[in-house]
Amino acid sequence: MNTKQSRRRERGFSLIELMIVIAIIGILVGVGIPAWQNSVRAANQAAAIKTLNTIVTEQRTYYNTHNRSTYGTFDQLIADGAFDKRFAGEQPVVEGYIYKMKVTPKSGNQSAMFAVNADPQKPDGFNATGRQYYFIDSNTSTIHVSETQPATPDDPPLGGG
Repeated sequence: MNTKQSRRRERGFSLIELMIVIAIIGILVGVGIPAWQNSVRAANQAAAIKTLNTIVTEQRTYYNTHNRSTYGTFDQLIADGAFDKRFAGEQPVVEGYIYKMKVTPKSGNQSAMFAVNADPQKPDGFNATGRQYYFIDSNTSTIHVSETQPATPDDPPLGGG
């Protein structure tokens, strides 16, 4: 009888103890994953804003070094060493955002212009890469933001100012 009692005490976890551990792990995962996803979205949005500011700076440099006649496409900016190969093509996807640039060369008395949209690759759902859409152009160099659709110059400026 003594050996049976000591063996009972030496057994592993009880079912209730195991269920409690699993429940605690489930709670931690349930809290941790959404927080991690929010931080990834926030980081992608911050990177998109920084990239748009960099685009403006590099476009001004390109414009000034090319006889003030035109702005560069992504591929032209890459050729000039302003961006890396991630920005190659018409609509590069970088850090969860799709960048679309429209360049209008100087013609007659019309100045050269550019406009860039940065739209989240996946704006909603479980794996959303960002929640805000951004727009910037050569006229104002102000980033405009929209929560629901690709931003335009008519949308409010970033920061509401």
